[in-house]
Amino acid sequence: MANPLVGIFRVKELRERVFFTFIMLVVFRIGTVLPVPGINVHDLNAYFQSQQNSGNAFVDYLDFFAGGAFSNFSVFMLGIMPYISMSIIMQLLLIVFPSLKKLSQEEGGRKKIHMYQRYGTVVVCLIQSFAVTQYAQSISRSPNMEHLLMMPLVPFSLLAMLTVTVGTLLLMWMGEQITKRGIGNGISLLIFAGIVARLPHALWQLFARVRSGDLNIIFVMVVFVMFVAVVALVVFEQQGQRKIPVNYAKRVVGRRMYGAQNTYIPFKINPSGVIPVIFASSILTFPLQIASTIGGNVPWLAAVSRVLAPHGFLYNILYVLLIIFFAYFYTQVSLNPIEIAKNIRENGGSIPGIRAEHIEKYLTKILNRIVLPGSLYLALIAIIPSLIQWMFNFPSSISYLMGGTSLLILVGVDLDTMSQIESLLKMHNHEGLTKRGRLRGRNL
Repeated sequence: MANPLVGIFRVKELRERVFFTFIMLVVFRIGTVLPVPGINVHDLNAYFQSQQNSGNAFVDYLDFFAGGAFSNFSVFMLGIMPYISMSIIMQLLLIVFPSLKKLSQEEGGRKKIHMYQRYGTVVVCLIQSFAVTQYAQSISRSPNMEHLLMMPLVPFSLLAMLTVTVGTLLLMWMGEQITKRGIGNGISLLIFAGIVARLPHALWQLFARVRSGDLNIIFVMVVFVMFVAVVALVVFEQQGQRKIPVNYAKRVVGRRMYGAQNTYIPFKINPSGVIPVIFASSILTFPLQIASTIGGNVPWLAAVSRVLAPHGFLYNILYVLLIIFFAYFYTQVSLNPIEIAKNIRENGGSIPGIRAEHIEKYLTKILNRIVLPGSLYLALIAIIPSLIQWMFNFPSSISYLMGGTSLLILVGVDLDTMSQIESLLKMHNHEGLTKRGRLRGRNL
């Protein structure tokens, strides 16, 4: 049992969880290559092959989150992003409407909120899938693409909308099952698997461009050094925390007296993890997809599509602002200073040097000081793909996968999954994955 990797497969519960997660990810990867009914796969591949040299940042951007499913026009082409978009909308509605907030706190209310969120996901999927059918129609009007659609437009649109919507709902169910019966957070793991699956293709493209002379080998080496440095910085930042000391006085509970305790509240340097990056990407993906797919028929949508180009100046400004906003928003939702201060006072605790009535203000000030540099750090890493493309003329398909967003998601999900495995190993009296056992998970 000296090898913790062997221990994973010797513990029955952990082995079953890992196997179940693996099966779900295999089903996900199979679904990314199954095309929707009515699409001529040969013509579709020929079209995107012709677009590869000129570059299609919009398709590469959507493929990044869907694991290549969008360019395959597969049943999972929308990925899990509609569900994430609806999750953000529901969280905002809980803040705007007190009645919904009250409902979520009642017994059984959380199930109703979750049900509303699922219904909203269906609506978002129908809107995005309709935009996808319009995009397929625009491709069919390209030269030599008249046989792309193998059935009339109206039946194809209805069938494709139904297929793609059901595909996203299936992904949503798979993510929930992985969280419940597998290892790690299911939704995050699906995004993680899509990014990892695209890495071999991106590396092969990079090698082909270097061999053909389109990319300078020195620039490639510089980018790889940046890649390793960013991974190290992400791991360091994800593990960092600020400890707030809390002292508890002696107290009597029933017939027992509990002695004084000195503990601390661990505030992460980045409390929200990779959630702000995923949320910001999801919010920008929705209008970008609508504008890019229907833009050929509507002039003002075409203008929006050009302005919101994934590597454009306005896009990156909005991306940074949304990351900062969701960093503060999610931190306030997950770490409410009012609730923390209330729990400290009710349990007879105090923070050294801070009066009881000022605990809320003190915790709020600490969180604000932590979240601002943490969110700016996330934003800086997230725009690395754009910087790589501007500075070294890297293709978008490669810069996305080697850039900051992918690194944040890969490292964050990996740390969370490893921490869960380590907890299960220690629960069964085995050593963790690391000798020091300092892996700290985060809610993704």
